Amino acid sequence: MKKFLKNNAVQSLIASLLCIILGLLIGYIVLLFINPDGAWDAILMVLKNFLKSSLAKTRTKLLGATLVRTAPLLMCGLSVLFAYKVGLFNIGAAGQYVAGVCASLYAALAWGWGWLPCILFAVVAGAALGAIVGFLKSYCNVNEVISGIMLNWIALYTTNMILMSQKQQASHYTLKLKGNADQAILPTLGLDKLLKNERASIAIPLAIILAIIVYVVLFRTRFGYELRATGNNRNAAKYAGMAEKRNIILTLVIAGGLAGIGGAMLYLTDIEQWSVTQTSVPGMGFNGIAATFLGGLNPIGTIFSSFFIQHITDGGAFVDTTYYCSQISDLISSIIIYLCGFVLFLKTAINRGIARSEEREALREKALAAQAAQTAKPENVSANEKGGEK
Repeated sequence: MKKFLKNNAVQSLIASLLCIILGLLIGYIVLLFINPDGAWDAILMVLKNFLKSSLAKTRTKLLGATLVRTAPLLMCGLSVLFAYKVGLFNIGAAGQYVAGVCASLYAALAWGWGWLPCILFAVVAGAALGAIVGFLKSYCNVNEVISGIMLNWIALYTTNMILMSQKQQASHYTLKLKGNADQAILPTLGLDKLLKNERASIAIPLAIILAIIVYVVLFRTRFGYELRATGNNRNAAKYAGMAEKRNIILTLVIAGGLAGIGGAMLYLTDIEQWSVTQTSVPGMGFNGIAATFLGGLNPIGTIFSSFFIQHITDGGAFVDTTYYCSQISDLISSIIIYLCGFVLFLKTAINRGIARSEEREALREKALAAQAAQTAKPENVSANEKGGEK
């Protein structure tokens, strides 16, 4: 049993499930304090999401809507994960995500580019922001958290200014792609018919493929080994002949590109338009942090954790507002997402518990061995005495 619990994947799964259960429990207690009458139904609604409907067609359509938003969330999660594996905390993923939105929408609406060039341009924009963070970290020793947070706001307001020219008249939102830049809308590959949702696109399978690629690069290539070695100990990597500064910059460039793709994946579906008066950085980039840790810092685990986080976020929108205010869904989702950050803490607690149990067992075995030796000692003495008498 202990050998089973020592497995890293098992620990990640147990820790993630404990965080989810604890988050739901705290959310339920909060709802009880606000209004106990609808608390249980509210929690069930958060968990059900698309399963709440009795019609199969409606369930499929709502599932498609959740998957559409899961794809960009997964990309933001992979961005944070890739940097974290190299010892960097890419909180700037939110700004890199915004840069991807800006690049893809402007290329589509102003220049009339197709969906593939728009995505590639979004990668370049996100990677450029990541490169700035990486350069400051490597050559100026500026903490990536500080520079990342500052660039988040720079990216937000720069995006607002750039996309101002592409907004609808008498509106704060950019033009819809449909009817203005149809060539930039992501192809569906039949997923729109399968999921009964016209927004379902190539972004869903593409995000999963990229997650698998990230896993292979990090854990199955020499390049990934060098990156992880740099994250574990920069000085050791340097003296081993690795270019630690180059690795840091390259890591944040790749992380920025992943977040940039995420921005393009959402807005090139034409599911929503960008508000040029937006004053807060979109939460998608920050939710990627929770998805990463809930997924046990594993690209494959991040696929499932991203879906779960988006699932409860969308489910929260169906909470009955006659009992609670409209923000209660965000509150419940936020509590659960916040608890997702304690996955590493719970894994550490599990390891400590196993270590203490093994230590107690070792002491018990040592005591039993000493007791057995003490018991056998008088018998040996009496045997020697009998031999002397003879």
